[in-house]
Amino acid sequence: MYATEVFGSYAERYQKQVLPDEVIHHAKRAVIDWHASLFPGLSTAPLAQLEHVLADDLDRGRARLGNGRAATARAAALFNGTAAHAAEIDDSFRDAMYHPGAATIAAALAASQDAGADGLSFLRALILGYEVSTRIGVVMGRPHYRYWHNTGTVGSFGAAAAAACVLGLGEQRFADALATAATFTAGLQQAFRMDSMSKPLHAGRAAEAGLLAAQLAAQGVTGALDVLDGEAGLGQAMSDGPDWSRVGDTLGSDFHITRLTFKNHIGCGHAFAAIDAALALREKHGLKVQDIARVRVETYKPALDIACYEKPESANEARFSMRYVVATALARGSVRLAAYEPAQLEDRSVRELMERIDVHVDPEIDAAFPGKRSARVDVLTLGGDRLIHMQPDRKGDPELPLSDAELEGKFLELVSPAIGDTPARAMLARLWSLESARSV
Repeated sequence: MYATEVFGSYAERYQKQVLPDEVIHHAKRAVIDWHASLFPGLSTAPLAQLEHVLADDLDRGRARLGNGRAATARAAALFNGTAAHAAEIDDSFRDAMYHPGAATIAAALAASQDAGADGLSFLRALILGYEVSTRIGVVMGRPHYRYWHNTGTVGSFGAAAAAACVLGLGEQRFADALATAATFTAGLQQAFRMDSMSKPLHAGRAAEAGLLAAQLAAQGVTGALDVLDGEAGLGQAMSDGPDWSRVGDTLGSDFHITRLTFKNHIGCGHAFAAIDAALALREKHGLKVQDIARVRVETYKPALDIACYEKPESANEARFSMRYVVATALARGSVRLAAYEPAQLEDRSVRELMERIDVHVDPEIDAAFPGKRSARVDVLTLGGDRLIHMQPDRKGDPELPLSDAELEGKFLELVSPAIGDTPARAMLARLWSLESARSV
């Protein structure tokens, strides 16, 4: 069987599978975290521009934008997928080097609203999207991540699988949806190695592309079933010819959605282990910025490649600056939304500390990537003390997960400013009971 057929076969069985309560609970956690990412993203670029461009597809249709405006399903998927990735707060599946929620949930929600689906059907659809897409990301591996932005490429499969589930596609048409989605995959890392507004559009475009692929398959549009593992397929073109033979081995028994990473800081997740280490040193030793002579950060190479800005000039660049977020953690004790406000971006003490921070690749830490996202922070004080903290995992990783209470706190912190505290709490209560909702 081709890889697309393996997934199609599982999707057919999945329709009848009774999901463990734990899996449903983790799906609700993912939806809560997605909304915590969505609302801050609505006020960032390029959402206003995107809403203007989509005008012909708005104020009609059964789906909804994150701001409540009616939209066609594909417009809602594109807009909401973009918004959920724009503020850099969305979830990730570490081994696939991929933010699955932005595109997968956007497509699942748009398809569910368009079809009048209930809450449980919505949850089941997004779970399937996570399970299919994360496995594709794992197989594509680190060679794919060298140039490609997995949230744009692999995200198309999460969206396609979720939408196909809502549409009730059988084995063959489900495989066709994935095969067509493969031809839509895109998203280059170079798009965010220079300040631009393109990166969040990768997630939105993936959501739209996956939904479209599923809609086409529902109408009988076929795809090349060997598009993942063929001699000119995705694996050869965008990776190093990976082995697809075991891609479906654990489907239905090992649910990847139970091992997500939820961000505890705001910015590039590759910098989070270093932020955690810096915060640990600050708390343990009562570090003051004026007492720090030098800081050495050691981590894995992709973290340096992507969190690469040495002297960020904008909030977007600051989110991808290892030096900035580590300096902010040491100076402020937090790297949340306030870290990217103009006053903090221009803080002289942070800027001066950045000049005293060096970043390096540690070979052992790098060899453990992507399964481990670690960092070591080594601080030399003006008094000559050397303070070192090794952070093996990030707060929010499966080894150090956010509790339900911590996730609720993140949600309220990020959603309340957009819609008010009382509506945010009411929304949170509804999300925790999604499996019994008659409609989404």
